[in-house]
Amino acid sequence: MILLTFLVAIIYALPNLYGEDPSVQLSSAGGIAITQAQAGQVEMELKGLNVDIKAFEFNDGRILARFNNTDDQMKAADLLREKMGNAMTVALNLAPTTPTWLQMLGADAMYLGLDLRGGVHFLLEVDMEAAVKQAEERYNDDVRQALRTARIHYQSVAKDAGHIKVKLKSADDKPAFMTVLNKDFRTLDVTEPTAQDEVWLQLSEQETKEIKKFAVAQNMTTLRNRVNELGVAEPVIQQQGDNRIMVQLPGVQDTARAKEILGTTATLEYRLVDVEHDVQKAVEGHVPVGSRLYYEKNGSPILLDRRIIVTGDQIVDASSGMDQDGRAAVFISLNGVGAAKMGKVTQANVGRPMAVVFIEYKVDTKVVNGEKVRHKEKVEKVISVATIQGVFSKRFQTTGLDSPQEARNLSLLLRAGALAAPVDIVEERTVGPSLGQDNIDKGMLSFMVGFALVVLFMTVYYKLFGIIANFALAFNVVVIVAILSMLQATLTLPGIAGIILTVGMSVDANVLIFERVKEELRLGNSPQASIFIGYEKAWATILDSNITTLVVAVMLFAFGSGSVKGFAVTLIIGILSSMFTAINGTRMIVNWIYGGRRLEKLSV
Repeated sequence: MILLTFLVAIIYALPNLYGEDPSVQLSSAGGIAITQAQAGQVEMELKGLNVDIKAFEFNDGRILARFNNTDDQMKAADLLREKMGNAMTVALNLAPTTPTWLQMLGADAMYLGLDLRGGVHFLLEVDMEAAVKQAEERYNDDVRQALRTARIHYQSVAKDAGHIKVKLKSADDKPAFMTVLNKDFRTLDVTEPTAQDEVWLQLSEQETKEIKKFAVAQNMTTLRNRVNELGVAEPVIQQQGDNRIMVQLPGVQDTARAKEILGTTATLEYRLVDVEHDVQKAVEGHVPVGSRLYYEKNGSPILLDRRIIVTGDQIVDASSGMDQDGRAAVFISLNGVGAAKMGKVTQANVGRPMAVVFIEYKVDTKVVNGEKVRHKEKVEKVISVATIQGVFSKRFQTTGLDSPQEARNLSLLLRAGALAAPVDIVEERTVGPSLGQDNIDKGMLSFMVGFALVVLFMTVYYKLFGIIANFALAFNVVVIVAILSMLQATLTLPGIAGIILTVGMSVDANVLIFERVKEELRLGNSPQASIFIGYEKAWATILDSNITTLVVAVMLFAFGSGSVKGFAVTLIIGILSSMFTAINGTRMIVNWIYGGRRLEKLSV
């Protein structure tokens, strides 16, 4: 069992020795696969740069160029961005060099944290004003719907300067409306102006605070889902202050892709097309009361019903693919509420066209009077208009997308969830892999010095038994690395500190055992009996001391955050593995050497 454990540990620890290559990855900006001719052009450009290319790979319509150092990687990336322009997306990457046979066994290197591997750090600011405005818009529609449900006649319901102004048909309808407000809209402050037929509504201070708090919490959940879709291991996503979120993505060098996924507020709205009114009159400024003017992707105007059938927050799953005509599509599944609404609307409107509105917030940086000014813009466009052919509810498809890449991005964003409010990247830092390598080198130096000193002490003080303990110590380190790799845990600089601490602590068990063996020899027991008693009697003390340390490590993991968790993880794994290697591992070797022999003395 011990030999099998050792073999498995070596196999799963091996990938960590191979490292990663600084690489440049190229993909088509339009979502169309890169051709062989384009790949040849890229290779010629790189050869003309006179950099040492370690490998040039072209697979699945993407190019991956590997280099020996980050300097060559940066030179190649700058050249390709200049030469390729907008035709290709150039991204920095760290490509693993693990052999294929290890990958087939599922053996992968452990993840490294931002301080070791490098990566990107973002500080995002949540647009609280937009969150409040969205809430006001929802309340505006809800009040209008409540008036219709209660059959209260009104002239208009409109938002104006933070107020929802309701103008009734007659002052006689006000008592009925106040009853509705007291029942369903208690979170709104009610103001009665001079006009008897008007009521002004406003979000209460408490409701505004709750909306802002929810916006940050919901955005953190959504960002975490999006990061998981990106495949980043152990990201750090924390709230800072009232309206900011910190995101750290270890190992990510493609900041453009990360910014695109993290900062995009994308969602869909499904609305019926208004076929009763003239769209040209709407373009001239005469928009019907119950409709809104939109524009399709080709610039054509279209009138849509103001009422929304379902929105992006009712989508529970989304996947990209191709429809029966070979067009890019997103296949969408709705929750129970959304499915019920969609089923009811489609049943009542078979033969009527329905439109899909894509909503996205974009942030552009412009230079005004020598200063950078960030401008936010809400972009709404109709991406698809199709006639309702039959009744559908829970699952259906959305077409009208420009490319498979756009379909994949949209499905990712919808699957991860729409942001409750737009976010703005106010700070961006990139930690280069060279700085991370420096931290690794220093951590390894500390480990090697500590390991060497422990080995020297055990060898001098306990002789052959000390050498046996040193083998178990090396076995313990291999097991720790293997478990971290199998769990795909993230190793940080504090994690390395936890491993170094384990190196010093793991021999404590052997010290207790060896001292008990020496004590039994002094009492006149035979060498074989001394070995047996030493391992048997020291077990309880070893267990007690390790359990107390384990409890502290678990508490650090439970209540700590960030680097503290990294330290706790390696310490917990180290404690558990050391109990196995220091007791069972050394006992096996001792039995090999001394078992079944008549002994006069022990080298202890």
